[in-house]
Amino acid sequence: MNDQAEALRSLIRSKAKVDASRRTRLVTVTSGKGGVGKSNFSLNFALTLQKLGRRTLLFDADIGMANIDVLLGVSAPYSMYHLFRQEKTIHELIQEGPGGIRFVAGGSGLADLLDVSPGQLRYAAEQIESLQGQYDYILFDTGAGLGKEAIKFMEASQETIVVTTPEPTAITDAYALIKMVKSLNIETGFKLVVNRAMDGREGKHTLEKMVLAAERFLQTSIQEMGVLPEDAFVTKAVRKQQPFSLAYPGSPAARALEQMTRRYMELPYKEKADGLKGFIHKMFGVPR
Repeated sequence: MNDQAEALRSLIRSKAKVDASRRTRLVTVTSGKGGVGKSNFSLNFALTLQKLGRRTLLFDADIGMANIDVLLGVSAPYSMYHLFRQEKTIHELIQEGPGGIRFVAGGSGLADLLDVSPGQLRYAAEQIESLQGQYDYILFDTGAGLGKEAIKFMEASQETIVVTTPEPTAITDAYALIKMVKSLNIETGFKLVVNRAMDGREGKHTLEKMVLAAERFLQTSIQEMGVLPEDAFVTKAVRKQQPFSLAYPGSPAARALEQMTRRYMELPYKEKADGLKGFIHKMFGVPR
């Protein structure tokens, strides 16, 4: 009996060490233009990561066009605004939605960064830093295009997932975004998702074309995450204000997303030693 008790205590100590040393992976999700399904991807990707045993937190960082709560069909009483005004803690902002997804709703908080005091900024930074190790992934769903807020998130994150579709305008804008980030000497690992492909061949061709162009003309390596098909069940889920991965788990898009997510978790990435401290420094200018 004593041997069993000691074994249990040893297991608990071992788990505590793993949790204490676990690093949080910071990921920005963005796109060159709107209308490619970026936010819908971010939400369902977060849900799929969680389904596969990864603790995941989703920040709606789309300034002015925040819609994660709308896609979830839930009311979000608090946003980042309340954090920067020192009215709420980060843990009070984190809400739990369908499927156990944890998310922080968007709002005017990030847009108002220039109006907050140094004390308010330090408070927000300390609150965000407290999330280190509590999640395996923190995803930031940013606005589409080359806005300064989206660029800030890409600079601060360890990797950036770019979502595009096979449409020529979407491909051109996604390439322009990557080119701009490269010209600013921002270090982030790019991964590419082709959404709403009519078939696998079209999606694969788009992936290969983007990867080759980035290597040849930008000397930038992009990892292929994969292709999600055009799927009527996705549209139905949006109208019902439910994530398609929950509403229609057997749909072509949900099955493809799970395969993509499993592959994503095996892809190499460049870890930043300073983690959330480095993120806070780059985002808000708060000293390490």
